[in-house]
Order: sequence, then structure tokens, then C-alpha cells
Amino acid sequence: MKITALETIQLGDYPNLAWLRIHTDEGFVGLGEAWRGTDAVASYIHGMVAPYLLGASPLEIDKHSKYLLNPIVGFNSASAEMRAASAVDMALWDIFGKVVDQPLYQLLGGLSRDSARVYNTCAGYNFNNRTTDRRLFAKGEASGDIGPYEDQTAFADRADELAHSLIDEGYSAMKIWPFDKLAARSGGQVITAEELKIGLEPFEKIRRAVGGKIEIMCEMHALWNYPSALRIAKALEPYDIFWFEDPMKVDNPRALAQLAANTTIPICASETVATRATFRDLFIANACSYTMIDIGWCGGISEAKKISTMSEAFQLPVSPHDCTGPVGLVAGTHLSLNAPNAIFQEMVRAYVWGYYRELLTELPRIEKGHAFPMTGAGLGTELQPGVFKRDDVLIRKTSL
Repeated sequence: MKITALETIQLGDYPNLAWLRIHTDEGFVGLGEAWRGTDAVASYIHGMVAPYLLGASPLEIDKHSKYLLNPIVGFNSASAEMRAASAVDMALWDIFGKVVDQPLYQLLGGLSRDSARVYNTCAGYNFNNRTTDRRLFAKGEASGDIGPYEDQTAFADRADELAHSLIDEGYSAMKIWPFDKLAARSGGQVITAEELKIGLEPFEKIRRAVGGKIEIMCEMHALWNYPSALRIAKALEPYDIFWFEDPMKVDNPRALAQLAANTTIPICASETVATRATFRDLFIANACSYTMIDIGWCGGISEAKKISTMSEAFQLPVSPHDCTGPVGLVAGTHLSLNAPNAIFQEMVRAYVWGYYRELLTELPRIEKGHAFPMTGAGLGTELQPGVFKRDDVLIRKTSL
């Protein structure tokens, strides 16, 4: 079997997302996904990846992973090259599963649990998928109420009601980021006592309303410097936060380790990190207690599985990231069901019950705060046929 074509699909309505389909001469087609900088990713796939992959066996996954994770120009980071490599890797695993007629979690080693516990990242319907402007993180902008799950508006204005809503639906954990809009005021260089009070308000409302019935993760989006992050962490300690995620950029493991040593809140890092070598440096420095993996950024399923195993050797749990795209959620759920040290799969209920269903034929079944195994071969899903007929679709194909 050999690869005969690489096809990228982009939608004008969702400029942060691109999909890759790898075609073979035996009719198997694998699906992958890239998030952010998608024009650059698609161009790299057609200009640099296609000449390497066309004519090659799709089943030599480790060989292709090693080649694509070591580009001639650049280094390990969440670059366009890394996101392209991640999309390719997803698609190759999807093909492998279809060839042997087994779901991805089985190829990774089978189920470690019957269902994966999920937490709800409290984003709104349009957050993160209709703009490439990362400044929205800092602005804390929501999209306006357009449905029952406009959770970003909810955590800012009525966090107590939001917590009750999530508990009623069976969720046992939630993630919010009320400090992001405050970072914009000083570029993350300083936070005042008054600003601290504003940022703490949602946590106060949640704990007062539901006590310890739900875990709270605090997302920081790497917007702060060390002293500001430490001040926020110390202020959050009385609220028994489950983890403090990406309080600073993770390019200095020693600084992150210093922060971890000076707060009782466990540090989670990092969806922004690529390859096991970078995670190794975080682990050796004792910089984090929870490992956050983004399969679309870290190097794909192959690298995510290796990072999970290495994390297990350091006695650290893992949690795959998703505030990105539907294929990423599917791939992450397979890993969350397989990896012995996986404790959560991230999800956004506004996405899962919203636009994700417009894009994929199948999504994980999510009930009472748990995601259940997919039943199809490989990833177990495809792009909806209607995606290819949309007026805003851009399809590029490079063939033998």
C-alpha cells in the first residue's frame, strides 16, 4: 500500500481549523486536523510534506513521525511544521486502524477504563474558532449569548449558576480563566489588590454555591510573569483549586519549578509544548504536577502516547487538551481511554453540542461527565459530506 494524495480542507467560517486527508491506493483514507495558522500549515503540507510522503507506505508511522518532527529548519515548538506533522500522524493512525479494523484506543494498547472522565472548559460557542487573534485570550471576550452553553459569559457573570448547571448534567470539574482580561491591563507584568478581588470573584461564587461538589481548574494562558503568577496562586489557595494551568510561558522550566515550590496549588503544563524532549525538561525540573498534551501541537498521536508513558514514569497524570477542533477531541478521547495515567479529557460542551456536529459524522458519546469509547475503526469518524459542498470550502490536493 502507498500514499497517493494529500488533501487539505479549510472553511472560511472556521479559519483556525484545517483538515488533512491522506489517500492510499487501496482506498483507505486517513483524517487529521490542524489548529491555528492553518494557511501556513496547509502550504507546508503541500510544499514540503507531500514530496516526502507520496509513494510511501502509510503504515510506517514511527519512521514518518521521526522525519517530520525533525525538520531541516527550525526546532521543537508548536510551529506550522509541528502542527502539520501532528495532522499527518493522526491521519496515518486513522489509516492503520481502518486497515486492521480496530479503533485507535485498541492500537495504543487497549482500554484502561470503560469511560474517560471529562471536564468542561467554560468557553462560548464562537470562542477560539472564528478568529486567529490570540489577544482575545487577554481581552476575555465572549461571543454573546446564542445558546444554552454560552459558558464564558456565564463564568464571568453568574459562575454560581454555571456550577449548578454543570453539576446537574453530571460534570465533576470545570475550567475558567477570569484573570485573562486583567492581564491585558499591564501586559501580565503586575496585578493589583483590586484586580485580584475581581479575578477571585467567580471562584468565590462557585465555592459558596456548591462547595466542593465540583473541581475548579484555573487557566492562565501563559499571560503572566513570575511575581504576578505567584501572587495570584497564593490568593487562589483558599479555594482549593485543582490545578493552575500555564501561569507563565514554559520556556523557563526553572522559573515554573520555583512557582510550583511556592504554592500549594498543583501546576499543569502545557498544551503549548511540543515533543517529549521538551516535556522531559519540565519533568526533570519538577515544574508541573499535571501533564497537558495537545495532540495537534505536540507531534501527533505517536508523540502524545510517548509523552504519556514518560509522564507515567515521573508519577504524573495526563489530560489531553481540547478547546480546538473536533478531530482533536476524538483523538484525545482515544488516548484518555487508553493511557493508564490519564485522569481527564478536556471538552467544551458548547462545541460538542454545537459546531463540532456540523463537521464530523461521529463524536464521542458524553454522558454524566464521562466520554465513552468510539466504535468505528481508526479514529471512528469522518468529515461530514456537507463540508465538501459548502460555499466557504477551500480544498487543495497534491497527488502522485
